[in-house]
Formats: sequence, C-alpha cells, structure tokens
Amino acid sequence: MCSSESHSLLEQIKPEWNESIALPVSQKLATINASEQDIFPWIDALSEGINAQVFIQSFFVQPDLFLRLRPGKKQIVEEKLKNAAIPYSFIEDNTIALPNASKLETIIALNKEAVVQDYSSQQVAAFFSFIKKNIESSIRIWDCCAASGGKSIVAKDIFNTIDLTVSDIRPSILHNLKKRFDEAGITSYKSFTADLSVSKEYVASSSFDLVICDAPCSGSGTWARTPEELYFFEAKQINTFRTLQKKIVANVVSAVKPGGFFLYITCSVFQHENEEVAGYCTSFGLQLVKKELIIGYDKKADTMFAALFKKPL
Repeated sequence: MCSSESHSLLEQIKPEWNESIALPVSQKLATINASEQDIFPWIDALSEGINAQVFIQSFFVQPDLFLRLRPGKKQIVEEKLKNAAIPYSFIEDNTIALPNASKLETIIALNKEAVVQDYSSQQVAAFFSFIKKNIESSIRIWDCCAASGGKSIVAKDIFNTIDLTVSDIRPSILHNLKKRFDEAGITSYKSFTADLSVSKEYVASSSFDLVICDAPCSGSGTWARTPEELYFFEAKQINTFRTLQKKIVANVVSAVKPGGFFLYITCSVFQHENEEVAGYCTSFGLQLVKKELIIGYDKKADTMFAALFKKPL
C-alpha cells in the first residue's frame, strides 16, 4: 500500500499485488475489497474543509521531516546539509523538508541553529506575527500546555523580548523542555507543573498578553506519523478529549488580561475538538480574531487547527 515499486517478497507471496503496485491507493484498496472508510471510519466527524479521501490516502505516505531555521542561521545550516550530502528542499524561506529518516544530530546544532518542527506547526508563526502588530512593548506569554516547547521557541524568535512562563502536566516533559530551551538560548523563563483541567489556582492572580493553549487532543492530524494511534483509536475518545479541552479552556482564559490574546491549537482533524471548542471559547467573552484549519496532508505534513481570540478591554 505504501510503495509504488515492485518487491521481491511480494513476488513470492502475493505476485498479483506486485503487478498492481503502481496503482493509486484507492484502486489498491479495491483489489483487497476495502475502501478509505475501512481505514478511517470517522469521516462524518471531520472538520469542515478536509478532503476525506486525500486525507485518508495520506496515511500511506511517509511524512517529511521539517526544519525551521532560527534567525540568522540559514546559510550555516544549508552549508552543513550540503557538506553532509543530505538531500533537502526549501518549502519556504526558513523551512526545509528532508526525508523522514534523515540523521541530523551530528550535522547541525539542533534547537540552536534549526528546530525540528512540522511544517503545519510552523504556520502558527503567522498568528504570532499578527499579535506582534497589536502589542508594541515586550510581551508576557504563558504557554500553558507547553510539551517540548516548540511554540515557545517560535514565540521567542518572533517577539524577541518576552516574559515567558511554561507549564505542563508532566514533569518529565518540562525536564526535556529545559534541555531544549538551553540549546535554543532561552534561559530566562518560569515553569511549573499543573493539571489545568482540575485547577485554576495559578492563573487566578496572573495577567498575560498571550496565553497559548496547544491542547491535548486525539492527535489525529499526525496519524500518518503514528499509524498505531489510528489503529487503536475509538470514537468515544473524541468526546473524552473535547471534555478535557473545555475544562482546560475554562480554567486558563481568566489569565488573559483585557486587550490580550488567547491562542487555541490542536493537531486534530475532528470538528468536536476544533470548531466546537473554538465556539466554546467565545462563551467567556473572548472575541474570535482568526481561525484556520492548517492542512498538511497534501504536503507530507501534519494537519492542525488554530483559533486566535482577543479579550475586550
């Protein structure tokens, strides 16, 4: 299903499959009496704007590895890739795509010179750039579900001068984040561990210009990278994540100061986790500024959703 070239193993056990190896995925599925919906049975739950057939067929294509170049590092990274004979291509001025199995650890200074970050995730920078136009001075940011800190590093590169706070429910993740921040040159920040679905203790006395909520989700926009997640997924989990996301939103939106921004992000393709939760955000008086389904399944990348809100003065 994932190859377009004949294989000696197939020649021995399924020669008829070898003969149809170059056919499109939909025709290959037909030869085994299957369809796209057998692969992904939750088509009706998809966010509006997703081409279900193309999205499902992307599961049979290995996604690329993407680099986001740090400011001023383009020339040195390109030289190092050339010297190491690693194939690459520029997708945008500071975005490089490479084969997924590329080994970069000994080639470039990861996080210092370039960050491994999916192409769609890099598009969140456009939301930061919009915010930057509306905030003239230094900015106070809380990355409340920070994970490994990729969005925070983007924010640092966009805003330059930031007062940064990061949090996550997992202490081990924050440990990894510290190492990554050290490599990225981010040394001045606050961090804490919290389950924001049950507690709003920290945010009660806080006031941020921007709260980034890259919420825990089904990860369905990344399943081409993690097919085991697709295989074991059950529909009831959509509601579980939706409930969790709404609890987190309810507990963190009060941390946004009047005139500040709230950025809600998922790597999900499900409407309940995306548009529905975005609609829930407005119930707290937030005004929707911009929302976008960031489609990556046609670019060997992840698919994400982002919605930016502003709290009225």
